[in-house]
Amino acid sequence: MGLGRVERRPASLAGWLALVLALAALNYSARLSAGKPPPNVLFHWDNAIGGLIEFAVIFGILLLITRGDMALLALRRPRSISGSIGGGVLVLLGIYVLTALLTPLLHPGREQGLTPDRWLPAHTAPFVANVIVVCVVAPFVEETTFRGVGFSLIAARFGAEPAIVGTALFFGLAHGLVEALPLLVAFGIGLAWLRDRQDSTLPGMVVHGVFNALALLLSLTT
Repeated sequence: MGLGRVERRPASLAGWLALVLALAALNYSARLSAGKPPPNVLFHWDNAIGGLIEFAVIFGILLLITRGDMALLALRRPRSISGSIGGGVLVLLGIYVLTALLTPLLHPGREQGLTPDRWLPAHTAPFVANVIVVCVVAPFVEETTFRGVGFSLIAARFGAEPAIVGTALFFGLAHGLVEALPLLVAFGIGLAWLRDRQDSTLPGMVVHGVFNALALLLSLTT
């Protein structure tokens, strides 16, 4: 994808900024008005269905912003499989170290309120559906949104470093959280760094999905 081609599309960057700022505003307002989700929300069908609808709408808007230029999504083979694995492990280790440091001060995992506190065997089916949303659908849509389209547009106009920091900041804000914001921004920086090194959003999707899956697993086993 030629950078010059993206530079001639300021409307796409403006559209992307409008999308992520709208997500941030909606999520922060929902957090302030409704607070945390109800306990064990991942065992409910309505959460899985609502999540699928929400991500489908976001991805649909994203496709409108790209105006048919699918290269902006960066859904291509990474430069190096071994480099992707090594970089992904490094990002995960870094975020777990930071989590250990921040948890006594900010409790970032507790704020979002999605991780279950116990296993409810009677609700296995909706739980599986929610796991698919959290560990597959969410990483796909969020990576194509931030490390795909957002990174491509910002990097073309301002360079890779501003794209790494900028997309990470918007990624954190879009979640509508306060205590978890530093951790989300740091995770976003790691994922954007990996996307820049591999010129692909695919490694970040795997890392993102693994991180979410491990968070769910740990919540049920500790």
